[in-house]
Amino acid sequence: MLFNSYEFIFIFLPLVLFGFQLARRLGYNAAIVFLIFVSLIFYAWWRPINLLIIVPSIFVNYILAKTLLRYAEYEGKARVRNFLLTIGIISNLLFLGYFKYLTFFQGTSNDLFGTDFVLTYIILPLGISFITFQKIAFLVDVHGGGIKAFKFREFALFVLFFPQLIAGPIVHFREMVPQYRQLGIRIDRNMLALGISLFCIGLFKKAVLADGIAIHVTPVFDAAAAGQVITLTYAWIAAIGFTLQIYFDFAGYSDMAAGLALAIGLRLPVNFDSPLKSCNIIDFWARWHITLTRFLTAYVYNPIALYGTRRRLGKGLGGFNPNNPKFTAFLTLLAAPTFLTMLLSGLWHGAGYTFIVWGALHGAYLCINHGWRLIAPKRFSSRETYEKWMRPVGFVITFLSVTFAMVWFRAESVGSALELSKAMAGTNGIGIPEKIVGMIGLENMSFIIPEAVSLLEFFTTVAWVIALLVVALLLPNGFQFLAAYEPVLGYKLKDNPSSRVAAKLSWQPSLPWFLIISVLLISAVLRVGGQSEFLYWQF
Repeated sequence: MLFNSYEFIFIFLPLVLFGFQLARRLGYNAAIVFLIFVSLIFYAWWRPINLLIIVPSIFVNYILAKTLLRYAEYEGKARVRNFLLTIGIISNLLFLGYFKYLTFFQGTSNDLFGTDFVLTYIILPLGISFITFQKIAFLVDVHGGGIKAFKFREFALFVLFFPQLIAGPIVHFREMVPQYRQLGIRIDRNMLALGISLFCIGLFKKAVLADGIAIHVTPVFDAAAAGQVITLTYAWIAAIGFTLQIYFDFAGYSDMAAGLALAIGLRLPVNFDSPLKSCNIIDFWARWHITLTRFLTAYVYNPIALYGTRRRLGKGLGGFNPNNPKFTAFLTLLAAPTFLTMLLSGLWHGAGYTFIVWGALHGAYLCINHGWRLIAPKRFSSRETYEKWMRPVGFVITFLSVTFAMVWFRAESVGSALELSKAMAGTNGIGIPEKIVGMIGLENMSFIIPEAVSLLEFFTTVAWVIALLVVALLLPNGFQFLAAYEPVLGYKLKDNPSSRVAAKLSWQPSLPWFLIISVLLISAVLRVGGQSEFLYWQF
């Protein structure tokens, strides 16, 4: 079931919170078992057969992890442990590959080699990418000695915990287990109120803001997919509109997941922190899907960079020195690992050519940004001068770059993405509603294309885009309003204007905040019930 559904809000969640309070009175074990049980119900709600896939996978990874721990007690067993880890990683990747990528590889083979392979339809289990990455990280941490002991019920809850089961955040075992062991303690009422408040903020972002602009964005992408000509005006409206849609969709989900965990007594790691306010693409990825960036850095980028460094040192070549960067070292030890990591990130997000292009674009963005950081500051008189100029310029470049790449993330095919990209460059002219063209006499301008759209629809769409830009760029996010109570692990107020505003209006268990949260909840509930799905749940 969806977080933004009546059955979840009014039936599942109240029953879970009430049942959990009863279970935790019986102690730690009862609380853990209850959360595992309701998480299984949550996961099986769409397709009960999914349990036949995820439950055996949990047992296999548990056995592998326990075997790794057992061999850690014996010296000279490094090869065995490395072999077990390799088997674990490969089996998890094959598990993911079969369900998520087999159809894509079949289609790619047919495209490249003219084959005619046909596969029966494969149902993609919900959250398989997040679940797989979490299990791989767990096995690597056990192998590296970061996890010394664990029980089956702790591992099962680590994988299955329903607030972060489908779309993250990707958590580490060591972040959560100490918190699990506090679940037998009596309820913290402030934490419960804080969690419900954060959930309502997230629900408002999803149901009102993200779904509200979606109805204005989707028709443009559908028209592009159908082969219709899109003008510059609507191409940019669609691109910026979808960027805002997925922004509030994922921000809403992140708030709701963190709020649900808080209501139960757990803090998740931060996964989303106003990324559209970033002034460079490196900072953007430090704020967007933070736990995915953390995972890819630790388990993909670092091993590739370390392997390259060892090879260069083995040949007598130097490593990468930021103070005296050599082009070949930059290319092999920073740019290449970064680009490959983002290429894999694109493929992880979706089994399609458009996602690969999206990943390649962000890989190129990051490489350019890293190179710029190495050479540009030296050309300014001081660091302060560099920051003064680059913050506004960097913000504009970052926003436009992210928006352009989002076209590839959203488009139905490479063809429609290319058409939208060309339209954004102005190749199809500038579209203006017919009535405006007639009113101000633009009929004779060849690059002006009259659009058969009502003024109400046009200005409503523009108003939505402007309003959401204001919210995303100028207002504090949900975590900032609640930062005094640490809504997610280690979250502190940052020194920026939004945070200063949030500090003055900090959440309190008070009547004014009760009224604010009530308004947000009522507004969101009135919008619940239509066709809606969290965009990241498909990954």
